[in-house]
Amino acid sequence: MTIRVLIVDDEPVARRGILRLLRQEPDIEVVEECGDGGAAISAISAHSPDLVFLDVQMPELDGFAVIEAIGGNRMPAVVFVTAFDQHAVRAFDAQAIDYVLKPIDPERFRRALQRARSHLAHPDDGFVRRVSEVLKSIDRGALQRYPSRLAIRSEGRVRLLDIDEVDRIVAAGNYVEIHTGAKQHLLRETMTSLESRLDPQRFIRVSRASIVSIANIREVQPLFNGDFVVLLKNGAQVNGSRRYRAALDVLFR
Repeated sequence: MTIRVLIVDDEPVARRGILRLLRQEPDIEVVEECGDGGAAISAISAHSPDLVFLDVQMPELDGFAVIEAIGGNRMPAVVFVTAFDQHAVRAFDAQAIDYVLKPIDPERFRRALQRARSHLAHPDDGFVRRVSEVLKSIDRGALQRYPSRLAIRSEGRVRLLDIDEVDRIVAAGNYVEIHTGAKQHLLRETMTSLESRLDPQRFIRVSRASIVSIANIREVQPLFNGDFVVLLKNGAQVNGSRRYRAALDVLFR
């Protein structure tokens, strides 16, 4: 049996990761990729996929809004993709709704896919009720696309790093260095992708290679030609470029 899959996520990096994992499965056919909830609704109506990998946190229409728009009785099987905190994850677990956390762990992804196969072989008509129970358990109005933690993989383990601990982020080839005081953590992600996942009220990009925590800025010192240096409360210095100066001036106006 070929399982026709739709991928819905507003982050291109996440979509590529899911697609790469699905391409390893011989019984999977990806019918389309969507970057927002509106496109997802159109694609579900057009393709009638068997399974949707559905991002929960998307601007304008989130994953729950997609389900509401399609209607529970017509919604395909779903595996939620989420950067939720642990409270929301427990709500998923309690209702036996399958999900994978970002950044996606390949082994966890395969387990979720196998459970989806079992569900498709033996459909469960309680999905809508369980989603309704999840919505009662979490504050949907407080949903945001910005993670409260970052998952750092190292030596086969995953460490969840609180976003509050981060004072600066520096580009390092195909990785970024997450700095928490004197410690550094490598994350395989581009600066642009990570910047899109961070709350702009808490982090600001000061150069192509650096993002800093706004709360940890102590002082900004101007240099020649519009460049500048950001001094952090822990004593670290981060070079900034004039291209990013305007956003910083607006912030501290």
